Amino acid sequence: MSDDKLLEIKDLSIHYFTEEGIVRAVNNVQLSLRRGETLGLVGETGAGKTTTALGIMGLVPDPPGRVVSGEILFGGRDLLRLNKGQMRRHRGKDISMIFQDPMTSLNPIMTMGDQIAEVIRLHEKLSRADANRKAAQVLEMVGIPAQRMNEYPHQFSGGMKQRVVIAIALACNPQLIIADEPTTALDVTIQAQVLELMSQLQSELHTSMLIITHDLGVVADSCQSVAIMYAGRIVESGRIEDIYEDTKHPYTKGLFSSLPSLSTKVKRLKPILGLMPDPANLPAGCPFHPRCDSCMPICTELDPQDTGLGNGHMVRCHLYGQHDAGEDLA
Repeated sequence: MSDDKLLEIKDLSIHYFTEEGIVRAVNNVQLSLRRGETLGLVGETGAGKTTTALGIMGLVPDPPGRVVSGEILFGGRDLLRLNKGQMRRHRGKDISMIFQDPMTSLNPIMTMGDQIAEVIRLHEKLSRADANRKAAQVLEMVGIPAQRMNEYPHQFSGGMKQRVVIAIALACNPQLIIADEPTTALDVTIQAQVLELMSQLQSELHTSMLIITHDLGVVADSCQSVAIMYAGRIVESGRIEDIYEDTKHPYTKGLFSSLPSLSTKVKRLKPILGLMPDPANLPAGCPFHPRCDSCMPICTELDPQDTGLGNGHMVRCHLYGQHDAGEDLA
């Protein structure tokens, strides 16, 4: 593992075993995140983004979920080999997660100060008084007066709740923060404030961040790298400039084509036709082929492999693989 890589995921597969069948939520995912970097994980609802995050955190519900293969290397150590006690010591201290909905992430019968102090007492073994003092400092850091420590979640707005959730995640100065659609439940103005706050704190604390989102605008503003996820697979990944300026995968191209542009005048946006496949019944070959305008015969039979395009740019598509498109069409 390279010294500058904080997180490296290799061939990660997570499946849910239900009475109706096996739900293949995450399939052979490859990801890496450098120290101090922000990586955007982008995809439609149901692509497997949150399940990937839960796998990193050791929070996949078992049963029915199970990590069936792969490695999750954090600082060179495979998190999947840790027992529950060892993982609990990492979670909240070295790796923290900001969950999607601040309304349901907080305990309604605990004060905001107690909820921040709880994680500090757990991981830093401080006295109650010292933990409360640090909680007050963390609350101030996210722009909330320390005088509000004794108030309850129902006394805060949605944006303020999300700030408290960020404070809890940052309380022990973790090396990695996973933010699962942290602005989805907020209005546009508050979204911008929260994203700016996260970026500022990350810069000050030198924390790495994995932002899970379906918003390519958020990724452009906040991330240095991006990975595009479809049907449990990473179909394209690389530096922001490569993915945005030299888009390769037909699915990634479809995502950009479905967005309005200030520089290009069109009568209608071009949506991606069809729906994400059922992860319990994935099609043969490339899972995107039923929706793909560039589908070739081989796409219906053989799942493509990762192809490196240089400078860390990776694409998973037969158009760029070892197979010649002319031969496939013949």
